[in-house]
Amino acid sequence: MKQMKYMNPYLGGVLLGLVLVAAFWVSGRGLGASGAPKSAIVAAVKTVAPAHAENASFYKEYLATHPKPLKEWLIFQMLGVIVGGFLSGAIAGRLKFKVEKSPKITNKTRLIFAVLGGVFFGFGSQLGRGCTSGSALTGMAVLSLSGFLSMAAIFGTAFALAYFARKLWI
Repeated sequence: MKQMKYMNPYLGGVLLGLVLVAAFWVSGRGLGASGAPKSAIVAAVKTVAPAHAENASFYKEYLATHPKPLKEWLIFQMLGVIVGGFLSGAIAGRLKFKVEKSPKITNKTRLIFAVLGGVFFGFGSQLGRGCTSGSALTGMAVLSLSGFLSMAAIFGTAFALAYFARKLWI
């Protein structure tokens, strides 16, 4: 089996830090991703059911402060993440459709748990007012106590639950 080469994690961390600095310099904001799906959903509801978007308080309030949700900076950031991920995979020769998993589980089980994890993390990011990159990474960059608490909660929860999910990987 051919060993795949990955970027040095320390170099990756430095580059991520530089991306964060660039985000502050270009947009005046840090990184974040959890608001992009919200903007896309609000835009979809506004297009498909405009009467509902005008009458439901959540959509009405969101559209009052974000009249063009698909032109929000988070939408462009997420498009950049997707395009950048594909370019990175293509350049490194790792752009393949496959499911990374333990040999002990099926693709279906892996995908079910991946979707569940994504849903729970997305829900938690809305409750916590930000995702890993927004609340934790950007919060820590500006020395916010909430950023440090978010990162501790994210990693602490992952560490505490790793025991129960270990059979999905080992």
